[in-house]
Amino acid sequence: MAVETWRIGEITITKVVDVVNMVPPGLLIMEATAENLAPLAHWLKPHFLDDDGNAPLSIHTFVVSTPETTVLVDTCIGNDKPRMIPDWNMRQGRFLEDLASMGVEREAVDTVLCTHLHVDHVGWNTMIVDDRWVPTFPRADYLFGRAEWAFWEDEVDPFGKEAKGDSILPIFEAGMAVLVESDHRVAPGIQLIPTPGHTPGHVSVVIESAGERAVITGDMMHHPVQMARPDWKDIADVDSAQAELTRLAFLQRFCDDHTLVLGTHFATPTGGRIVRDGDAYRLAV
Repeated sequence: MAVETWRIGEITITKVVDVVNMVPPGLLIMEATAENLAPLAHWLKPHFLDDDGNAPLSIHTFVVSTPETTVLVDTCIGNDKPRMIPDWNMRQGRFLEDLASMGVEREAVDTVLCTHLHVDHVGWNTMIVDDRWVPTFPRADYLFGRAEWAFWEDEVDPFGKEAKGDSILPIFEAGMAVLVESDHRVAPGIQLIPTPGHTPGHVSVVIESAGERAVITGDMMHHPVQMARPDWKDIADVDSAQAELTRLAFLQRFCDDHTLVLGTHFATPTGGRIVRDGDAYRLAV
């Protein structure tokens, strides 16, 4: 298992990958055609665009370890779950073994935080035991955004409905779901910020310690190209106009200030800094 780890003051952030898919960028972002990507290839290649024009889509969790607590940010696809996307369907991955190999046992996780409730962010919330879906992390509080749950409680969006029964409702049934506001303080040094648009209650995660700062994007941008073109629409955005405004505000807030930006779907190298590139932005890695 290839591991990426970052240190923010006294806080350690480690990426644990569930799956990486190579996809045509236009499958995710409508305007990301080969012609439109060509002027940006000088910084997208080789990490975020290959010579065949495909982009790596990494699905991973971030393990945020402070001196007091262990937090998982998003829980990927999961195993044994029926899914529409073939590579995600009934997976038999090694996610839990990979967590254990870095010293994180299921019982040691204090908090599970989902930036939003799409299928690829909630999968390892649960695991199957005796034909029942049970919480994977038995001692954890599972934090769901209050605004996010208000949207999904009655929603039948195709990107979320297939996960609701096996990855979200069992957490409520176990009494382990905690609904929080979009600016909730998760723990000392770990703070949510509202980044709506991709979904109504989407949040990103700011991590600060000893004068250093990182931010975990969630899906407010799927690919670094959206730093250069925040106006390019993500097919899974619930409110594309709001998502564009959110990306612009995020770029302006974290540009040129040494904040480490960690992309929830950015393949290796997953972390970098937002810098200005003419009248736009790019990810410097």
